[in-house]
Amino acid sequence: MNVYDSARMAELLAPLGYAPTEESGEADMVILNTCHIREKASEKVFSELGRLRADRRDRGATDVIVAVAGCVAQAEGAEIIRRAPDVDIVLGPQTYHRLPEMVARVTRARAEKTGQGTRQRGAGLLDTDFPAESKFDFLPTGGESPVSAFLAIQEGCDKFCTFCVVPYTRGAEFSRPVADIVAEARALVAGGAREITLLGQNVNAYHGEAADGSTWNLARLIRALADRVPELLRIRYTTSHPRDMDDDLIAAHGEVPQLMPFLHLPVQSGSDRILEAMNRQHGIDRYRRVIERLREARSDIALSSDFIVGFPGETARDFAATLDLVRETGFAMAYSFKYSVRPGTPAASMELQVPEAEKDARLAELQDLLNQQQRDFNRASLGRVVPVLLEKPGRREGQLVGKTPHAQAVHIDGEHRIGDVVDVRIVDLGRFSLKGQIATIQDTEHLMEARA
Repeated sequence: MNVYDSARMAELLAPLGYAPTEESGEADMVILNTCHIREKASEKVFSELGRLRADRRDRGATDVIVAVAGCVAQAEGAEIIRRAPDVDIVLGPQTYHRLPEMVARVTRARAEKTGQGTRQRGAGLLDTDFPAESKFDFLPTGGESPVSAFLAIQEGCDKFCTFCVVPYTRGAEFSRPVADIVAEARALVAGGAREITLLGQNVNAYHGEAADGSTWNLARLIRALADRVPELLRIRYTTSHPRDMDDDLIAAHGEVPQLMPFLHLPVQSGSDRILEAMNRQHGIDRYRRVIERLREARSDIALSSDFIVGFPGETARDFAATLDLVRETGFAMAYSFKYSVRPGTPAASMELQVPEAEKDARLAELQDLLNQQQRDFNRASLGRVVPVLLEKPGRREGQLVGKTPHAQAVHIDGEHRIGDVVDVRIVDLGRFSLKGQIATIQDTEHLMEARA
């Protein structure tokens, strides 16, 4: 979602003459778009602000506008203004559509200060409201799109997991109208997108209003995008909640060819006791049943997940249950983290906090298992011919990088166009990627026979 928000902010600033640069030393404006999920998020923001301050001082670039956006801004906006008085703008994730207005205010204020001979400091504009209007109502339309594009369809969270700050920084669940999503998907495809990932904090909780007043779920939206946007080759969605994997969505995985056979479905723990303490609102049996039914609907589906180790009160037995679930399920990839305290969340005040050394040991053991499963999944691709969507140039001259239907990164050499889907034989493994060669006629014939 932060990647999506960053792209939209760049589009909103374009009419003011701004364009992205990879070098902060060239920038007239620097925006830190922050996430509050990771450990020590606010400390990292202040550290980065200190680095930027020193860089601007060394270059004599006192006129650079500095903004802090996103979830850390939402949660700690007043503290950012207090501790970093040279920051000009602080805005939460629901108000980035107001960024052009805030930039204009900063520019006017600076011009007035210069005219008065006043020493420039940050403007200290703070906007972390949850406004009545939706930020999605102010999105630019059209323009060039990446081959693999993001499209936010839902935002916010009503689940209130005890470890998570998202309900407090992103607000309540909100689903965009169907017509707006279809229109944006068409614009993305017209701009060059061939794959769209539908985004939401709980994307499969999507319940958007259609033109006739009916309410659509995620499965119906996916089917409509597949039917109404013919040049859209691939559809994905993230992030999902096990509680919201309904029958219609599971069936769509077996019935919509454009819906890729890869699903990120966070479980967090393999212990029912810990899931209850996390307020996840589902148990392990439900998770197992969802996985079983997904594989019945689409036998080649690959799975990804999130895991937290060392949640307050987690015992060795609870952790062993997580390892058992991983071995039983088999994941193509996964994200795993040590539990870290998020101020203001219920888990922050829970007793029986797990010692850091124990968290470290458990995380290392879990990651060893997950990394081995990812290597095994990738190794099973050796010798296979798979359709790869070419997304961007690689690091070496003449190299291209694309993705398989299972979201594996593949590097190939050869002259092909970005945006093409080409049949590729997998010939070697990298650490977390694959190396391929363009398939021969014989390879392609064999692939066609296998598909038939």
